[in-house]
Amino acid sequence: MASGSDTAAEEIAKAAKAAFEESQLLPSDVRTDALARIKQQLEVSKAEIFAANKQDMEAAQVEVDAGRISNAMMTRLDLRKGDKWDSMLKGVQDVADLPDPTGVISYASQLDDDLELYRVSCPIGVLLVIFEARPEVVVNIAALAIKSGNAAILKGGKESNHTTHLLAKTISQGLGRTSLPSAYIQTIQTRAEVSALLDLDRYIDLVIPRGSNSLVRAIQNSTRIPVMGHADGLCHIYLDESADCQKAIRVVVDSKTDYPSACNSAETLVVHTSLLNTVWPEVAEALLVAGVRLLCDSHTLSILASLPNLTEKFSSHVQSSTESSYSTEHLDLTMSVIALPSLHSAIQFINSHSSHHTDSIVTECERTASVFCRGVDSAGTFVNASTRFADGFRYGFGTEVGISTGRIHARGPVGLEGLVIYKYVMKSKSEKGHIVGEFGVGDGKKSFKHAAMTATSVPF
Repeated sequence: MASGSDTAAEEIAKAAKAAFEESQLLPSDVRTDALARIKQQLEVSKAEIFAANKQDMEAAQVEVDAGRISNAMMTRLDLRKGDKWDSMLKGVQDVADLPDPTGVISYASQLDDDLELYRVSCPIGVLLVIFEARPEVVVNIAALAIKSGNAAILKGGKESNHTTHLLAKTISQGLGRTSLPSAYIQTIQTRAEVSALLDLDRYIDLVIPRGSNSLVRAIQNSTRIPVMGHADGLCHIYLDESADCQKAIRVVVDSKTDYPSACNSAETLVVHTSLLNTVWPEVAEALLVAGVRLLCDSHTLSILASLPNLTEKFSSHVQSSTESSYSTEHLDLTMSVIALPSLHSAIQFINSHSSHHTDSIVTECERTASVFCRGVDSAGTFVNASTRFADGFRYGFGTEVGISTGRIHARGPVGLEGLVIYKYVMKSKSEKGHIVGEFGVGDGKKSFKHAAMTATSVPF
């Protein structure tokens, strides 16, 4: 049975992940405004924060006198000394004034006529930052996390509990005056909560310990979460309500059948409910003709069962799905299928079941494509293109050692650039969409262009 601290920690982590995903659809100036609000709130709360810091300093002096902590640690606790307070506030402003590190194009290539590939910087996700003594780290890390688009859970040393608690409260008050989620920056107080959070790699993406070598080693030895790889290929295709039927057939069939055992082969098809009587039967028929076994939810299954002229493979190749169907990397001619009522529910489903490898949408709506690419938390988010394009050679890298879904990347001092990673955004502007099966060596096969493009932002 889970302890109370385990349950509380999971709620904190789930709230942080939800806040992160919600924030991805907000414009970057919201984050910059949030830093201005926080700075203002810190200035208003200065006297109260100093009173809390004095309380921590008095308690620390008792510990120093008893030989339990060093004078150096007590000095680091003092937020009132010298220009530490003013430097902390200036740091918030300096971070706010820096360029937005997200949405930066570091690679752009035309793979074929009307097929464009972009590498775009994006936040890591949810950070768990554990530090000792210095209470201003709460503000420093919060500023960096907010500016870079990351949610954060912060744990300070017990010696600075009163100060860090009040700083966190002040940050929350500042965030409360913006459209960022209230759980975007959270703090915890106990070691039990830390221990529980270190088990929650489902929600937390990176742990940053700041402190002694013993603290860092203890964290590294206590978690599966990356501390400052190639995973399963649970790739999805979402058929939006505006999806073109023939484009959907081409993209879905290619994603599933071009090389079914590859990690970039699609394993789950998500169908908008408005397509159940139109596009879905056509796509299902094409998959069945290609020999794909379909594991369908009740909605998609009932539609197929009611069709009189469905291929004779229905009885042998269509059956009901189970919950485990949507977390299984089939690696063969098997595809799980589910119908969902909205783009939002599709994004939530994909983020919950995906291995964050590559996910694609078939849509004729520019805005829907943009929301999907921003909202789906995967290494590759494609529009009207087969998931099989997720490959180093096809991207123009020559080859690859693997496709990493991990988030370890930064070395040296980690500022804003160290708190972002990147995703690949691909878009086909062809009337028919693009499929991998048209490329290769031999008669009738196309070659990749891999033509460099100049771009400062994703043009959709």
